[in-house]
Amino acid sequence: MKNYFVTGIGTDVGKTVASAILCEAMQADYWKPVQAGDLKKSDRIKVNKLISNRNSKCWEEAYALPYAMSPHASAEKAGIEIDINLIQLPPTNNNLIIEGAGGLMVPVKRNTLYIDLIKNFNAEVILISRNYLGSINHTLLSAEALMVRNIPVKGIIFNGNENEATESVILEMTGFKLLGRIDEGKIIDKFFVLEQAERFKYL
Repeated sequence: MKNYFVTGIGTDVGKTVASAILCEAMQADYWKPVQAGDLKKSDRIKVNKLISNRNSKCWEEAYALPYAMSPHASAEKAGIEIDINLIQLPPTNNNLIIEGAGGLMVPVKRNTLYIDLIKNFNAEVILISRNYLGSINHTLLSAEALMVRNIPVKGIIFNGNENEATESVILEMTGFKLLGRIDEGKIIDKFFVLEQAERFKYL
């Protein structure tokens, strides 16, 4: 069984939808170590509603923090001390999709970034990129951070409308494998996830 850490080049690039699609394609389990804000509509709840297969299980977060802020700030505001040693992989025998928060350099606590946790999870990274002005810079910075730390990367997924000029230079300069593309969806529901999952069943 394999663990995959899904991270993005920033906030709102589509990590949660991508995680749901990958869970559906692989019939993998899902886990978000730290949820900050929207606890009644958490990413775990969203993914659980988007997947259709009966083999995937969505595991509870190690920390569910009440404020929609960086995890370190949300925890501090709530008076919670995050213990990194308590952020342990769920006891699954299935493939596992682990979703990060924001990007790689988001602080879980003041002395620990998300990128620091990845090696603890024995996971390959799947990087989600979305085309916008500045996305080349953000993608290449994320890629460099991973490579400098010798963190294994499964590949990159582009989310949204294609931009060949942007995507080709990213792939050339990183050497990352293109895992696939997620269409721009007007309605994100189970049917959309099932349709997109067909593209990733080879993983």
